[in-house]
Amino acid sequence: MGTFEQIKNSARESGIKKIAVPKASADDLKILARAGEEKLIKPVLIGERGRMEKLAKDHFPPGLEYEIEESPGGELKAAISMLKEGRADILMRGAFEPKAFSRAVLDPKTGLMKNKVASHALVVQLMKSEKLIIVTDTFVNNFPGIIEKQQIADQALTLAGKLGIDCPKVAALAAIEGVNPSIPSTLDAALLSKMAERKQFGKALIEGPLDIDCALSQSAADRKGVKSMVTGNVDIYLVPEVETGYLLAQTLVFFGKMKAAGIMLGMVKPVVLNLPFIPDEGRLEEIALASLLSCK
Repeated sequence: MGTFEQIKNSARESGIKKIAVPKASADDLKILARAGEEKLIKPVLIGERGRMEKLAKDHFPPGLEYEIEESPGGELKAAISMLKEGRADILMRGAFEPKAFSRAVLDPKTGLMKNKVASHALVVQLMKSEKLIIVTDTFVNNFPGIIEKQQIADQALTLAGKLGIDCPKVAALAAIEGVNPSIPSTLDAALLSKMAERKQFGKALIEGPLDIDCALSQSAADRKGVKSMVTGNVDIYLVPEVETGYLLAQTLVFFGKMKAAGIMLGMVKPVVLNLPFIPDEGRLEEIALASLLSCK
C-alpha cells in the first residue's frame, strides 16, 4: 500500500469494526461520524448515558449505528475490559490526557499490553510518491536499550507486513553514520544491522547506524562511503529514543505538511492515541489504520 486511501479501502473490505471511546468529546464524535459514514467502524460510546446520547444526537447523522456503554467515572477501565472480552475491536483515547491514557493501557497487569514492550508508530504518506513510511518509536519508550529496540523493530515490521511491504528496509538512526563507542545509539544500530544480516528479522534489511541524510539520500550515502540497499529507499525509520521520534514526527506533519496517522503497537488490540499534532484528517486515517490492523 502506498496511500492512506488504499488503507481505507482495504479496511472497508475487512468489515465494520467496533471502536470503544471512553469519555468521548464533541470533536471525537465528529471524527467518529465521518468514519462511520465511510463504513469503517461502529462507535461504542462509554460514559454517562444522558451525556453520550446528547452528544450522539448533536453530532451523528440520522441512521448512523452506535452503542452506549453506561459507565460514569470508570470509562477507561470499562473500555479496556470491552477489548479484553472481545466486545470491541479498537480503543480510541477520547478526552483523557495522553499520558494518563497511556499509563492505563500500558499497565502490565490491568492494561492491554501483549508483550513486555509496546511502541507507537507513525505512518506517513510521502508527498511526491505513492509511498508510506513508518517512524518509530514516537511516544512510548524514553531511552530504549537493545532489547527494547529489537522488539520495537519487530512490531514495526509486523505493521509493514500489514501494509503489504514484503521486504522492509529499515534505517537504524543515530547522530552519525559510523560506530562510536561513546554514542550508545550507534552501537545499538550496528547490533540490529548485524542481527538482520543473520536473518533474525526475517527478510527485513536493517542498516545502521545511519544519520538522517544517508537514510534519505543515496547521493549522501555515496559521498560518505556508505554502501547499502537501504539508503535512499527507507520504509521504516527506527529512532534512537523518543525525543528524536516525537520531534521527527512533528516535523513531518508541521513542516513537511505530510499526511500522518499514529498507532500503538504491541497491544492485544489496536489502540489509537490521537496525539496532539495529528490533524483531524489524520485522525480519520488513524481509525482506518486501526481497523486494518484489527483484522486477523
